[in-house]
Amino acid sequence: MRPGLGRKWGEQLRLSSIGLTLAISVAIGALGGWWLDGYLGTGPWLTVVGLVLGSAAGFYELVREVNRPSDSDE
Repeated sequence: MRPGLGRKWGEQLRLSSIGLTLAISVAIGALGGWWLDGYLGTGPWLTVVGLVLGSAAGFYELVREVNRPSDSDE
């Protein structure tokens, strides 16, 4: 195995997980809002709020990961 190859794979795996993080954040927000709507009987409003908050959290993580310096920028 060539030197630095493991570092390159690690960087690719880190970047490939960004989409999964975004999707999970949106899903958790939407499902949490949906559950609260059922529990409190508030209609679709908490689902929408959960969806917006989950999206904001996912995009925050996306921006944070993209702006994070990689290990190969030494």
